[in-house]
This record gives sequence, structure tokens and C-alpha cells, in this order.
Amino acid sequence: MSDNITKLGYLAGATRFRRISEKLYIDGDKIYKDSGIAFKASWFSVFYILATADKPKTVLDLADEIGFSHITVKNVVRELQINGLVKIKPHPTDKRSKHIGLSTKGEKLLEQLQKIWLPFAGALKHLLDTGHPDFLNIINRIDKESSKNPINEKVKQLADITQVKVLDYKPSLKKYFYELAGNWLLGVLKGTLEEEDKFTLRNPDKAYLEAGGFLFFALLKNKVVGCVALKRLDENTFEFAKLFIDPAARNLGIATKLIERCITRCKENEATQLWLQTTMSMPEGHKLYYKLGFNDKKAPKQMTVLKRTEKIMVLNL
Repeated sequence: MSDNITKLGYLAGATRFRRISEKLYIDGDKIYKDSGIAFKASWFSVFYILATADKPKTVLDLADEIGFSHITVKNVVRELQINGLVKIKPHPTDKRSKHIGLSTKGEKLLEQLQKIWLPFAGALKHLLDTGHPDFLNIINRIDKESSKNPINEKVKQLADITQVKVLDYKPSLKKYFYELAGNWLLGVLKGTLEEEDKFTLRNPDKAYLEAGGFLFFALLKNKVVGCVALKRLDENTFEFAKLFIDPAARNLGIATKLIERCITRCKENEATQLWLQTTMSMPEGHKLYYKLGFNDKKAPKQMTVLKRTEKIMVLNL
């Protein structure tokens, strides 16, 4: 295989995604063929949505749910129809649309396919985990980000976005933990820190690193503009704390980058839960946490709940 595409780095990102996708489709077709089933891997998404739907779907419905183009879905539906796996009927209220559902043949085939999908999923997990144990979370973030901020728009923001870096703790960064999170908390608490804050802010290395946790710092144009601590609660759970972004560097997705680094590090350490404590005065932060998959829950016994805490959330990993 020519290495010219690989040498292009990020510029060939879409090409490499497509190359991997085509390999998976080809190998998927072989799995179905070896099992004696007349089915194509490229049909899976459309077929699965139809199989689990409680009512017929239109091509537009399918395109919206899967995120494929209208023409791609239409072509898959046509192939499924040719193979007798779907039935298509006129839409009762819209002459421009058709109602699509599984045929009797398609429903029978579903029983055979379900026996294959579980080991198929296991093999895919094993493959993708070779890239990173948090691969699904990573690809999910890429998928959402590419929809929210298309690459053509990102090019315009390139000057700032590409200069945001997230670094692990090193001694030279220690002072910034207090300068950022400390000054912020002093303002929130009207000049009076809680006992835990007094120690952790001045000694983040001892408070977090020596207890099996981590510290991350965000840099923008080589200036430290954000920080977060990942506190180990026990063998399988972590809590992130002291998340703070310099007001002058907000709205660049830095908070998300820091939290995602915490999530990834938890995954790398085979943790099962990531917790956080917050107050009701931070609604924008809550929106971000919910978006990333956190849910409200009572504090676990291993968590030290701060006096100012009004809300506790957890992400199951």
C-alpha cells in the first residue's frame, strides 16, 4: 500500500476514514457470506432502523435518524427492495413520500442476523480498541463536533483553535493552579476558602497526583488559561474538580477539552464512573455536563462533599 496518503497527515483525514470504512464494509460482507446470509454491511443502518421502528419510515425519516444523505438512503432502500427485504407503500397523506417497512422475508432474516451481530460487535470493539480504549467516545465527539462546527467554519477559527493545548502536570505549571482556580474560588466564596481548598490549591501535586489522580492545564498561544484536577476517589472512580477557564479565553471549547481529557484518562485507567460537584449558580456549566453525558445523582460514600456543593453529577463510563 502506498504511504503517500499517510504522509499527508490530517489533510487526508477524510480519505483515511473512508478507507477504513470501506475495509469494514468489505470484511462485513465476508462475515455475512461465510454465514450463508444474503446481506450487505452497507444495508445495516437502514435495515436496523426499520427493524426496531414501531411504525413505517420514509426515506427522509431514515436519513435524519442515521445522518446519511437522502440519495444514499434511497439507494440502500432500493437494494433492500430488490432483494425483497422491505415493502414500500404509498404515504397516506403525502403523495411525494413512501412508507417503508420490513417485509415478511426481512423479518425472518432479522432472526438470523441478530445471532451474527453480537460476535460482530465484539470483533469491532477489539479492532477499535487497538486505536484507543475510549475510541467510541472519541469518534462520537468528532461526529458531534463536525456537525456543530463544520470544517469550513473551523478553518476560519484555526488561528485560535489550533493553539489550544492540554498538558499534564509538570512542576513549572503548579503556580497557575492557584492563580486560576484559587482566585476564582476566593471570589465565589467571598474571600473564605474551605479547608480542603486551602490545601489542594496550594499543593495540587500532593493533593491529587500522590493520591493517584491527575492535573491538566490548557494553554492558548503558550499562555496558561485553564486548569482541572482529576481526583481519584477509589480504584474505579474519579471526580473532576477545580475546573476553571480564564474569562478572556472562554467560548473556545477549552472547558470541553479539559473535561474530555479527564474522561479519556478515566477510560485509560479502566474507571467506571466520573463524578463532579457544582453549585446552582453555574447553569451554563450544567448544560455542558449534561451534553457530555453526566446525570444528577446522590454523592457516593467515598466522596467528600464540600459545603458549597448544591448539585452532584456522574458520568458512567
